[in-house]
Amino acid sequence: MSLRLSGGRRLRSPSGDRARPTPSRVRLAVINMLAPRLAGCRWLDLCSGSGVMACEVLQRGAALVVGVEQDRQIAQVARANLMAVAEGLGPQAGSWQLHTQDALQWLRRPQAPQQPLQQTPGPATPQTFDLIYCDPPYAAGMYTDLAAAIAAGGWLHPDGLLLLECGSNLLPAVPAGWEQRDLRRYGSTTLMLLSCPAGCRGDTGSRRP
Repeated sequence: MSLRLSGGRRLRSPSGDRARPTPSRVRLAVINMLAPRLAGCRWLDLCSGSGVMACEVLQRGAALVVGVEQDRQIAQVARANLMAVAEGLGPQAGSWQLHTQDALQWLRRPQAPQQPLQQTPGPATPQTFDLIYCDPPYAAGMYTDLAAAIAAGGWLHPDGLLLLECGSNLLPAVPAGWEQRDLRRYGSTTLMLLSCPAGCRGDTGSRRP
């Protein structure tokens, strides 16, 4: 089975039912919702699966795409997909990383200082992201813990957004300290858009698109 990006590029899909790729209708909705923010953004893809959502963002000009997927076989597929998209984009492609690790463990690890993306001199800061996408198994009950770990670790830029992909019949409560900015239903999938005005720390040194 193969996946196809909204631009037509074919991607690999994990075999069997090991992953649940985000439907094309939902991916397009995400892209349209976040379009003004995508060019030059830092994107974190938690529970990345096949990497299809990360690939969509990479081909739309993200400066950095980081995927986190704990299943090693699925992560291999995601890595191959991101590599193919980056190679197809050529020199203008942003940077990407794929980490094979449990998302909560990855978020809870100590951060190493990172240099800003732009070439002008500046102090190293903890790495933060402009946009964070969470797509765990719908029934796993991970949303509250993931949101808490994101806030506690300062992973989201103060002006950034967290997007949760949820089952429409299993909507999580808005996590403590977060504000719901939007809620959109697409059949069995619902997108919850959140900001964290009080609980998120840090600054990438980058400007919003």
